[in-house]
Amino acid sequence: MKPFLLISTRSEDDAADSEYASMLALGGLAEAELERLRLEAEPLPDLDLDAYSGIILGGSPFTSSVPDEHKSDTQRRVEAELSGLLDVLVERDYPFFGACYGIGTLARHIGGVLDGTYSEPISAPVISLTDEGRADPVLAGLPVFFQAFVGHKEACTHLPESAVILATSEHCPVQMFRVRTNLYGTQFHPELTLEALVERMTVYRHAGYFDPDDFDDVHREVAAADVTAAGRVLTNFVQRYAR
Repeated sequence: MKPFLLISTRSEDDAADSEYASMLALGGLAEAELERLRLEAEPLPDLDLDAYSGIILGGSPFTSSVPDEHKSDTQRRVEAELSGLLDVLVERDYPFFGACYGIGTLARHIGGVLDGTYSEPISAPVISLTDEGRADPVLAGLPVFFQAFVGHKEACTHLPESAVILATSEHCPVQMFRVRTNLYGTQFHPELTLEALVERMTVYRHAGYFDPDDFDDVHREVAAADVTAAGRVLTNFVQRYAR
């Protein structure tokens, strides 16, 4: 099997390592089956896309919708490189899965609008599948309603007609969409278990995703959620595109 490529943009080693471990576990992948590129630390190399089964873009502390003058040089470089990569991926209809930062990056690339209107604190809302989502193979076997972990400062407020909305929720209308046949984005984090989420909360405790004084309360709330079904999304993606 050709490996998948995980593109990460997290400068915090603990968070980056935890994300990689989560992708391995929920994707059902061995380390040799998931290569990792930390784009915040090194420029995007020339990729031989034929050497991979697909590309996964994880979450990030970057906020895409802030004005460019408030972005670091690293963030501007990362965004430019990802945009160039997505030019190729969209044209080729190449298997792509973007979670959280990944969905925003894909949305902006196709002309969507991203802002703070539908931001969500660390929580586990109920996600509901649209009719198109129920028919999509990457969502096969999922119930129409399921919980998933979220935590984001921005989200899609508008998508062009080229995007197909697959999942939504009460407070965030775009929880998952597809572009063409093989490019997917989720606002929720299908890779996160409770343990991984708590690790993420610890690393980003003072990053504005929740009130740091409420850490224990948030922990109790998310611990009561059953996010088992959400993980199936990543598993399905890997199984569908492994080659």
